[in-house]
Amino acid sequence: MNMMNLKTILMANVVLMGAGFMMQAQADDAQLIKQGEYISRLGDCSACHTLPGKPAFSGGLAIKSDLGTIYSTNITPDKEHGIGNYSEQQFADAVRKGVLPDGTSLYPAMPYPDYAKTSDEDIHALYTYFMQGVKPSAEVPAKTELSFPFSQRWGMKLWNWAFTSDKPFQPIGGASAEINRGAYLVESLGHCGSCHTPRGLGMNEKALDSSDAKFLSGGNLNGWDVPSLRGVAHWNAQEIVDYLGKGRNDKAAVGGEMTSVVENSTGYMTDADLKAIAAYLKFLGGNPAIPPANTQAANATEAKLTAAKNLSEGERLYLDNCAACHFVTGKGAPGVFPELDQATLVNAQDPTGLVHTILMGAQQPSTARAPSTLVMPGFKARLSDEEVAQLSTFIRQGWSNNAPAVTADDVSKVRKKLAE
Repeated sequence: MNMMNLKTILMANVVLMGAGFMMQAQADDAQLIKQGEYISRLGDCSACHTLPGKPAFSGGLAIKSDLGTIYSTNITPDKEHGIGNYSEQQFADAVRKGVLPDGTSLYPAMPYPDYAKTSDEDIHALYTYFMQGVKPSAEVPAKTELSFPFSQRWGMKLWNWAFTSDKPFQPIGGASAEINRGAYLVESLGHCGSCHTPRGLGMNEKALDSSDAKFLSGGNLNGWDVPSLRGVAHWNAQEIVDYLGKGRNDKAAVGGEMTSVVENSTGYMTDADLKAIAAYLKFLGGNPAIPPANTQAANATEAKLTAAKNLSEGERLYLDNCAACHFVTGKGAPGVFPELDQATLVNAQDPTGLVHTILMGAQQPSTARAPSTLVMPGFKARLSDEEVAQLSTFIRQGWSNNAPAVTADDVSKVRKKLAE
């Protein structure tokens, strides 16, 4: 072999090695982008930053709050209107601290108090996805303009000092790897506490992790009672998995804000992550067991509806409008129509959620695990305020249920809010 042939072979090997390294790098980047896309699903980014008919992550969602309307921003990699000029550190500071590159503070409609626990590894994957896997958009969302004093964003620095923490996620000592995976998902990217933890006077979450019994102990969102997730005593672990993964289980179906959560986030989670969340919620405990069904009262309601004699106005309205799906037993159809007997929504202290559902109806999301979309019609145009009140009162006091009566004035307030 002469020197010329040897050089040719060496050059060819160098080229092949370079091509191999390039192909491996491209494969690694593709895997990282895919991982980042999954992280974005865990964080439910699209729910707030993507509007129907608009480019993905181009912002513009109007978020109603007690302070006023806050509009979500463009988080595509567009260099002028999005986050295309962010370094990874600046991206991390925005996600975990609520601070933009120019020092401007975000409002906590962006759940950075929870995202603060997101790991460096997940932040890196998320950044890679947004910079390389998302198409840039020049869409310019409406600008958030709150009234004084809430327009003074510098005040958020004081709020952050008082109500947030920069401590990373703390694993639960003695708990299994599965439970700790669930804890990480719930406390950080899942930001479940932003809705399911009670708020303080500063509109802050009263607790940010499981070390405090107030964490996930329930709250109120836009007038809807938000149930406690501690222990979820009325469901087993598989029912939690089904509810999050399918938007329905044998007892209930999602409604209100949870519809979007399942549609954009939990419906995409792996079985392993859903099981980890269920394990963590069951591990928390803290809720008293749900009282057993009042069989005598449930049987009495079923018998009266079946006989269809001497009915109250609420009972008549139920037979005319609801019994075809939820049946005289109030038990619905497993995995199809939710139970009304002992349902959390039905027995909530505040009847807003139930009244809202009766007026506007509900639609279960289509997910990979449950593609069918089931729709409950709304009765806003069909029933008067008094009729909705009578119907709601019967549902809240029939079978084993034991919740306060609903008045026509209660219904009128919900209807007016819907009109706004």
